[in-house]
Amino acid sequence: MIFGYFVLLIIGFAALIKGADLFVDGSSSLARIFHISGVIIGLTIVALGTSAPELAVSTVAALSGSNEIALSNVVGSNLFNLLSVLGVCALIHPLPVADDINKRDFPVSIIATVFLLIVTCSKSIVSGTAVIAGMEDIVGSVSRVTGIVLLVAFVCYIAYLIFDAKKHPEEEQDTEHATFKKCILLILVGIVMIAAGGQAVVTSAKAIARTFGMSETLIGLTIVAVGTSLPELVTSIVAAGKGETGMAVGNVVGSNIFNLLFILGVSSTIHPITVNMASLIDMAILIVVSVLTFVFALTKKRINRPEGAVMLLIYIADVVHAVLR
Repeated sequence: MIFGYFVLLIIGFAALIKGADLFVDGSSSLARIFHISGVIIGLTIVALGTSAPELAVSTVAALSGSNEIALSNVVGSNLFNLLSVLGVCALIHPLPVADDINKRDFPVSIIATVFLLIVTCSKSIVSGTAVIAGMEDIVGSVSRVTGIVLLVAFVCYIAYLIFDAKKHPEEEQDTEHATFKKCILLILVGIVMIAAGGQAVVTSAKAIARTFGMSETLIGLTIVAVGTSLPELVTSIVAAGKGETGMAVGNVVGSNIFNLLFILGVSSTIHPITVNMASLIDMAILIVVSVLTFVFALTKKRINRPEGAVMLLIYIADVVHAVLR
């Protein structure tokens, strides 16, 4: 029986990744048909596409009441993106970091994470209940109001990016694109695969967690987070291998902001997300890791190979810590 759930988990991940790929292809081609610039496509449609697996899993988890998976999936994905994806890419090729990312995107990501940590545990701090309790004790929540604030912040962030992109337009390249009907078909098939894959991942992950006595927080932080981050991993590694290293960093930082503001915003607006002590600790770790990566990016405006190795070792240590606690 447990073997069947593992097979379902793998099929779910495959559907998520392929669905996101089809969605991005269809949406990008459709946008080009209507002469929308490539910069705006990358900032909006492609960002949505690469984060679609996280969105599907977290939304399905929120609807089914599996709040721990909804939150730990986002936190775990962001940790994996920063430490593992950037770490591997830096080992392949040192990663230069653009000034815009250092001045705008990295700070936005860190501020959003700090805000999330403060609002989730503020009630516990005020009431004095945030003590050294068991890892499964509820110490806070991401309320609907917080979710709406996150969504508003996301809209403002995207609006600023689009405004900035229009101020600094890039030359358009003439490329062939699919027909309108094919674009619509790709988008619809992609959405169906993403939705079905998200349902399969959440269902199988919960069953596996129960079978092995694992918490939903742990399985969301590790297996589900890594699986839903595969599009970012593949995209960034391919980009680094081709020497397009700027794309690798932008993809990761942009995806993390999307996860924090949009995905958590949608999930918590649908259903308030309870936060246990383990998730609180993971958010604190994410803040430390984000600051460390930001410092690496600021030094000589690049992430070099030794720093990439350090980031990978930190990720391994974090996973070991999550499993043992």
